[in-house]
Amino acid sequence: MLVRDAMSTVVLTIGPAHTLRQAAALMSARHVGAAVVHDPDAGGIGILTERDVLVSVGLGQNPDTERVHAHTTTDVVFAAPSWTLEEAARAMTHGGFRHLIVLDHDEPAGIVSVRDIIRCWAPVRQHAAAAGAATA
Repeated sequence: MLVRDAMSTVVLTIGPAHTLRQAAALMSARHVGAAVVHDPDAGGIGILTERDVLVSVGLGQNPDTERVHAHTTTDVVFAAPSWTLEEAARAMTHGGFRHLIVLDHDEPAGIVSVRDIIRCWAPVRQHAAAAGAATA
């Protein structure tokens, strides 16, 4: 199975000047765990995740004054729609993150998360286990 089959095409794009509270409200309203941060002044595309917001709040920072640009990951690993889910999972494991921005022709086409991959793999694994039990 490929990344294009698992990725969410709901891509929330925010700017670096948004506050963390604004970003969190937008992410919550769209039921997404990550937002693409478009910052033409900083050279392109970054990502803000729910974990970034959680870390900031946990440190006692004010989500009404903290700006997205201070919490954006800019050293991003991008996936291609043609990657296998194994390639995506390997990149996530190696990098220690749970979301990959999927680029198609240098534009964000989606986001694939660990949850998306599990959702795709779980039915396959259940089917294989059931088939194995039926032959036993």
